[in-house]
Amino acid sequence: MPRVTWSLHAYQLIEPDEQLDLFACREVRVHLLARQLELGGFADRTLCGGLLPAQPQLVALEKPMLRDKRLCKSCQAVLQAQRRGERTHLV
Repeated sequence: MPRVTWSLHAYQLIEPDEQLDLFACREVRVHLLARQLELGGFADRTLCGGLLPAQPQLVALEKPMLRDKRLCKSCQAVLQAQRRGERTHLV
């Protein structure tokens, strides 16, 4: 069975802005979003399951951004699980 290639390119970072009140966590955090939405998934949710703002500011994810202290710990945990090849889904 071929190994699925994991890449940071598959994700985007959402920068909080004046729409912060629409984030489910209500904290000044940056969240991760899958670039390619999956069928049966939640198109309006971050990796941690939080709601997206109406007009999110999306940024291409780069490795140094994973060290940002504002990065949502739950999004980071889902990303690491997916990197290990574990199947993740929102509850």
